Amino acid sequence: MSDNELIWRIAGGSGDGIDSTSQTFAKVLMRSGLDVFTHRHYPSRIRGGHTYVEIRAAGHEVQSRGDGYNFLLALGDSFARNPQEDAYYGNEEIKPLSENLDELREGGIIVYDTGLISEEDVEDLNLEERAEENDWHLFPMDLRSLAREHGREVMRNTAGVGVTAALLGMDLDPFVEAMEDSKMTGDVLQANLDIFQEANDIVHEEFEFTHDLRIPEGEHEEEQALLSGSNAIAYGSIDAGCRFIAGYPMTPWTDVFTIMSQHLPDMGGISEQVEDEIAAAALAVGASHAGAKAMSGSSGGGFALMSEPLGLAEMTETPIVLLESMRAGPSTGMPTKPEQADLEFVLYTSQGDSSRVVFAPGNVEEAYEQTRLAFHIAYEYQIPTIIIYDQKLSGENTNVPVSFFDREPEPDLGSTLTEEELKEAAHDASGKFERFQHEPDTDVDNGVSPRSLPGQSDGRYLATGNEHTPTGHISEDPDNRVFQLERRLQKLDSIRAELDEEHESNQTFFGDESADYGIITWGSSQGAVKEAVERLNDAGSPVKGLGVSDMMPFPEDEITAFIESVDEVMVVEMNATAQFRGHIQKELGRYGEKLTSLLKYNGNPFEPAEIVESCELRIEDSDEEPTAQVHIEPAAGD
Repeated sequence: MSDNELIWRIAGGSGDGIDSTSQTFAKVLMRSGLDVFTHRHYPSRIRGGHTYVEIRAAGHEVQSRGDGYNFLLALGDSFARNPQEDAYYGNEEIKPLSENLDELREGGIIVYDTGLISEEDVEDLNLEERAEENDWHLFPMDLRSLAREHGREVMRNTAGVGVTAALLGMDLDPFVEAMEDSKMTGDVLQANLDIFQEANDIVHEEFEFTHDLRIPEGEHEEEQALLSGSNAIAYGSIDAGCRFIAGYPMTPWTDVFTIMSQHLPDMGGISEQVEDEIAAAALAVGASHAGAKAMSGSSGGGFALMSEPLGLAEMTETPIVLLESMRAGPSTGMPTKPEQADLEFVLYTSQGDSSRVVFAPGNVEEAYEQTRLAFHIAYEYQIPTIIIYDQKLSGENTNVPVSFFDREPEPDLGSTLTEEELKEAAHDASGKFERFQHEPDTDVDNGVSPRSLPGQSDGRYLATGNEHTPTGHISEDPDNRVFQLERRLQKLDSIRAELDEEHESNQTFFGDESADYGIITWGSSQGAVKEAVERLNDAGSPVKGLGVSDMMPFPEDEITAFIESVDEVMVVEMNATAQFRGHIQKELGRYGEKLTSLLKYNGNPFEPAEIVESCELRIEDSDEEPTAQVHIEPAAGD
């Protein structure tokens, strides 16, 4: 972690306004010219339970959470189930302080709310002794009483931000502007402005500043927007022409569903919350069949219910985009914690020799671009296309230039015929449109048979989940089965060719091109890996990296070239079973002796230092285990 950066962590209980407060502070830091990156940690409870948000801010690019942090605002948990040390879950009131001390860096600042965290609690934690050992700077304040004086206890988080601004020597005007730009109005807004100013004044009047932590300096060349991966996916869908979404709430997919539901009605679109995920996917398939650009999605167990509609979309060649937002499993698992363990499930769920396209964006920009690409591919090739991401990408916020989104919308329905074109298309003797053509003279070399929409003249055909003839009639004829199945499978080869020839690569290359050691990762782990590669190179260990987004069809040429250019590759992913490494070996059928794995599956995303340490151990051929809670799985045969 650079000394020229702030990593601020606000901790409290779910329901204490931690997330909204961090959003405001992140916007202030961004508007001050800094690059920001947030990390959200929260329990699977409506109210109560230790939660925190971390904001990393610097005058240079930041692309992942940092190693530890240097400023803690511990509010205490005002919704604690039982504030007794011998309770089953322990004293939850003090967990926003007690459970965050191990990661606080030397020389860091601690502000804690004495309205909830008592002097006895502090003594039990040996806080003053630990502070002396680590050169921590303690600033106890009764934020709870201050908030009550201004009318609402939840405003103690605003008071805490006022304390933060004072301790870091920050200009107050950007905070005032941010609060005035928020949804707060009238007396609520004024009360927050008052408590913010009073808390700031108290710090200057009552405390001696013994620390040297200050806000970094930075400047943006153009206007920035603060976005999460969920925002990017939702906006990418809207810009791609999506006007229908159906779903059922499930963390963390709910974020995209909520954003889409807020915006679609204003654009003449439709959002439907239904009784379960089977109905959601089925409604989206029906909307697409009728001529709308449609999507649905879920997480883990909810996506499992979409297996049958997914197969129906593949067999009827109905374009659709589905989202799968991973979380730690199996079953309910840890529903609010990130994990990358649904890859094999998403690649192979559904029935028989089914096929689909799967993209795994690695950051906010890729989430937007690959969502738009997913709709293009789905509607051009009439195939289910899936965006797989996780709770980390879903909820983390980062700044992106506003100009990045300055693009034309794409409402086009892809390979759909007009009524004029349908008049010239192939029809059966009965007059039905040969929707699922496979004969050599029908120009479907890429596997795609142009489709019609219900209600179009000369476009009538049958749509069924059974194997079928060109007009859609059920058929079990062996020759027809071979023709139709091979035609559908041909789409993946055609899509791979288009991705290679007509689009910029979805894979991200970084590091020293001449390095003999490589790291491959996928999805949201990309940012931490990229920073780790930069650190390793700066320290004199030549390393290069590859972040992969194309899960299916597999980017064989790019990955083969990368693996063959190095002596060893470490595959970094957040699961216990090395699923992406297995996917590489399955697709390539070789290189098992070159691929090691770095795995993390404790519910927390990678920090760059964990990757750096593990790579150094491998480069040095050490038998030592990493000190972090990660696991190195050796190459086959080792």
